Order: sequence, then C-alpha cells, then structure tokens
Amino acid sequence: MPDLIGIVLWPLKWVVELILVAWHWVWTSLGFGAADGITWVLSIVGLVIVVRAALIPLFVRQIKSQRKMMEIAPELRKVQEKYKGKRDQLSREAMSRETMALYKKHGTTPVSSCLPLLVQMPIFFSLYSVLSSIGSHVDQGVGGVGVLSADLTQQFFDAKLFGVASLHDTLAGAWETRPDGWEATVGILVVLVILMIASQFFTQLQIISKNLSPEAKTGQAYQMQKIMLYILPLAFIFSGVFFPLGVVIYWFVSNVWTMVQQFIVIREMPTPGSDAAKAREERLARKGKAINSEGKIVSMERYVEEQARLLAEAEKKKAVAPKRQQPVGKQRAKKQTRPGTPGTASAPPASSPVNGTSAPAGATVGGASTGSASEKANASDEPSSLTPPPAAGQAGSSTKNAKQNPKKRR
Repeated sequence: MPDLIGIVLWPLKWVVELILVAWHWVWTSLGFGAADGITWVLSIVGLVIVVRAALIPLFVRQIKSQRKMMEIAPELRKVQEKYKGKRDQLSREAMSRETMALYKKHGTTPVSSCLPLLVQMPIFFSLYSVLSSIGSHVDQGVGGVGVLSADLTQQFFDAKLFGVASLHDTLAGAWETRPDGWEATVGILVVLVILMIASQFFTQLQIISKNLSPEAKTGQAYQMQKIMLYILPLAFIFSGVFFPLGVVIYWFVSNVWTMVQQFIVIREMPTPGSDAAKAREERLARKGKAINSEGKIVSMERYVEEQARLLAEAEKKKAVAPKRQQPVGKQRAKKQTRPGTPGTASAPPASSPVNGTSAPAGATVGGASTGSASEKANASDEPSSLTPPPAAGQAGSSTKNAKQNPKKRR
C-alpha cells in the first residue's frame, strides 16, 4: 500500500531539503564543519527564517482578520441571542445565513486568523518526516527525496549538538536505548521542550492580556483563548517527548520568532481600545504626537485641528438632521383631529374659498359663525324663522310621542 502522507508531503519535503542544503552550504562556506552539529542547527534556524519570512503577508492578513472579527463581535452576539433556544432546522439555517452574511460584509472569516498556523503545519510535518527518515536512509545508503544526497544524509546523522546529542534522537528513544551520553541528550531535550512551552505560553499570554479590547474580553472567543493558554502547553509536553531534537529546535526557534513578532505588533499596531493601544498613545503624547482618524502618526497641532474639524462637521450634521417627533397615541391623535380642539389648525376665513366655493354670510365653518356683528344683533332682536332641525335621536323620540298621544298632536 503506498504511503499517502509521504506522497502528499513529497513536494514540501523536497523544498525543506533544498533550504536545509542551501543553508548548510552557506555555513560550510563560512568555515563551519560539514558534519558539526552547530552547522545543521544553524541550517534549521535558516529554514525557520525563510519559512516565517514567507508567511509575513499571511500574518498581516491574520491581524486584519482578527481586528475585523473583534469589530463584528457585538453583531454576532445579537444574531446568537436572536436565535437563542431555537433548535429547529430552519432557525439554524437562518442563523448560519446571517452569520455568513456578516462575514461577507466585513470581508473576514474565522479561518483567516489561523492561516499562518495552517500553512506552517505541513512544513513542520515535512521537516519531521525528513528528520525521522534519516536513520533508515543511512541504513539503506540512500539520500532524501531531493537534493539531500547520501553523503549529506550521513553527515546529518553523524552531527551531534555539543558533541553528545544527535539531531535525529527523541527524548523517548534516548531514554529507552540509553546510548553513550544519553543523560546529556535527555537533559538538552528536556530544557528545549520547557523553553518551547514557555515561549508559546508567553506569546499567547501577551496577546490576551495586552492586545484585546474590553469588548473582546467579554466574548466567548476570549474564554476559549484563556482555556487554550493552559491546554496547549500540555499538548507540547506530549509531543515534545516524541519529536526528534531537530524538530524541537525548529519549533522552539519558530516560537521565539512569533514572540518577537507579536511584541512588535502589540507595541506598534495594537488593537484599538486595548491596554497596548493606550500605552502607545501615552508614548506618542510624551513625544508631542498623536494618531489621527486614518491611523497615521501626526503632530499634536494637526491632531487638534483635525478633532476640531470633525467636531464642527458633527455639529453641522446634527443641526441639519430632522428632529425626532414625539410619538402620539391613538386617543390623543383622535382628539387632535376633532374640529375646535385646541392645538388643531384654525378654520379658514369666510372670504377664503373652501372646496372651490365661498362660505355665505352667517354660515358656520368649523363650528365658528362667519356672519357680521350687525347681522348677529338683528338675529338676537328678531326671532328667527328658521329653527335648527332636531337631532336624530330627538326627532325619533318626538315622532314616537306624537303617535302615542294624538290629542297632544292636534
């Protein structure tokens, strides 16, 4: 049965061997011994530098993705609270659609923050495969899959760190076989595993303690990061026992690179609102500088001018914006629409046209009389020949009484 993992990792193993051999040639050209342990250790360090330098664009993308994930965290919580307790299929699909729409709107995904680690893991396993197969290749008298020849493979096999620890030895293997100088090999591996765990722990600790905003510290992702802070060291303890010395060196140097890289990012490009961002603002203020709205460092005078301009623009927009009307209940709205109610629009004058016609003298518009004062006086002196019609209820009652009492009607 073919080795599927070996087939998948074959291109990466070829690249790893090429980088190792290239750095080995550089160090031997500088006078280092071809079979010395320090030469191959420095070659592994060179491999770390090449790999991590190639991952810098992905690291920048990771930072931007993490910032965007922090920005949309409140919106994600709203979506989760909206569908909280709903376990039916339609609700789950709707929640998934809204979540993906948020990711698409802001141009980020949770996977983007893990890209450097995901890309680096195949390279790590390729190096592990190359170093683990050194012993079998020496026994067979063959080289690696690429430029690592049989002679270079033999030199790597004979190389010993500090003259005692072989780069292909593991902590478990050295403890079981106990070759000459196994105590020093075990001691070196134990120290390197502890340093590897400590560097990983410190890197993660400075992220969650200094470079997270108060809003991010209230989310579920923050709790997961705190849990992983203590779980990852346990995983490294287990894996460090079975990794070859060369792989442990690679992982430790890679952790040191990550630690320094994170320190620079936290100091110069901190998360807005975090403790690191406040510390950076204080450092810039002591130098007479500040950060403008575009994230650029400017002088304090230009910063004050920009803040004044932004404040003036905000006040101008506030003055132009329509004012909010107080909501009115149904009963109050009915009262306001009744004719003659205080607060409603006044009736039009008699001389003004209403529905295309003029109101005659003495007519009533909106419950108010439109006649002149003299006409009102005459109307008060002489009895009016026109009596107002009775109301509907009154008319009905008078007719009924007339039918019941005909004498009274006559």
